[in-house]
Amino acid sequence: MSRNLRAIRISLTCLVLLAAIYTVAIGKSLLVPLVLAGFIGLALNPIVAAAAHVRIPRWLSAVTVMLLLGFGLVSAVTTLSEPALNWFHEAPTAMRAFAPKIKPLTQQIEAASRATQNLVGGTVVRNAPQSPNSFAFTAWDILAGAPKVLASVLTVALLVFFFLVYGDEILRRAVEISPTFAYKRHTVSIVRSIQVEVSSYLLLTAAINVTLGLVTSGMLYLYGVPDPLLWGTVATIANFIPYVGAITTTSVLAVVGALHFQELGPALLPAATFAGITAVEGNMITPMLQGRRSRLSPVAILLWLLVWGWLWGVPGALLAVPMLTCVKLITAKLRGWQWFAHIISR
Repeated sequence: MSRNLRAIRISLTCLVLLAAIYTVAIGKSLLVPLVLAGFIGLALNPIVAAAAHVRIPRWLSAVTVMLLLGFGLVSAVTTLSEPALNWFHEAPTAMRAFAPKIKPLTQQIEAASRATQNLVGGTVVRNAPQSPNSFAFTAWDILAGAPKVLASVLTVALLVFFFLVYGDEILRRAVEISPTFAYKRHTVSIVRSIQVEVSSYLLLTAAINVTLGLVTSGMLYLYGVPDPLLWGTVATIANFIPYVGAITTTSVLAVVGALHFQELGPALLPAATFAGITAVEGNMITPMLQGRRSRLSPVAILLWLLVWGWLWGVPGALLAVPMLTCVKLITAKLRGWQWFAHIISR
């Protein structure tokens, strides 16, 4: 009987897990803005809470913070949109100019391929020349996608505002329905500690990534790479994805350097310098600032990135590590779940 009950329990757990994964996958359009707004609200909540301590209404401080944040985002988009569009338009021409630089390498690869085919007795298949595909990015494409992007941004902004204004009230209502005073005190202690730790982690991570972007922009400016602010912004956003973000930015800078410089040495110098910067940041600065409390296992990070990248795509990859950090902080304070926090810790 006990064996049958255990089998039934395992089967039900697997069914619940599959149902949860299916729900998360089909609810991507609803859950991504909600999770993103929750993290932004947690990061900005200390500012609103500090203003509330000096008797400034939460709605006023929340409106001020949201206006400043919106002004910064609009300014960044306005500044970076023109160079980004220029790179999109000039990409086909730049790639055609870049092709002769790697022609000796491709000839060697083709010669090795022909030698291998002759060695095994096969026939060499020559690829027919393909006409270059035209790439067009017009203003109509921007206007067609603008309503959807604007709706998503407004949804996140409204959710962040309501989280900042009514977050404490929601917590108070949750505490009121607790059965006993001891349970209420324990709930408040857990929620407050998680709120503080997650907020500090998010703010520290954002500060580290912005600093990395500024350092990258300065390095590219000294090397004479065009549009250094654009690539610094790419480095800032990509660094929210551990390992994968640094590799992606290094590859992008290698391509940008190859398109801009004529010689191989100067072309690879920006990517090599950025790889050195990220190595110092990832192995020395970030662990020293975050401490052991928020450090995660690399295996857990890669598995978590794989799962959420499969479920939500790029937004899932960007939100994966903050979600894993929250899960670690929550399970470390829940009775019976400390084992999971211990497994994903570094």
